[in-house]
Amino acid sequence: MPEQIKEQILKVRDSGLTNMFNTGAVQWIASQMGLTELVDYLDGDNTREYAHFILTGEG
Repeated sequence: MPEQIKEQILKVRDSGLTNMFNTGAVQWIASQMGLTELVDYLDGDNTREYAHFILTGEG
């Protein structure tokens, strides 16, 4: 997982606006925050890698 994506995930998490497993809400918040790379990442086939990062902090 690219470092930029990790940083953007953490920005959304730190906002406290959603459960991070609600990827639709994460995408919407990321879009509102201008984090287009994260929006595109979640549109791809990356949900397993994303969930692993959310659970473990590793990615």
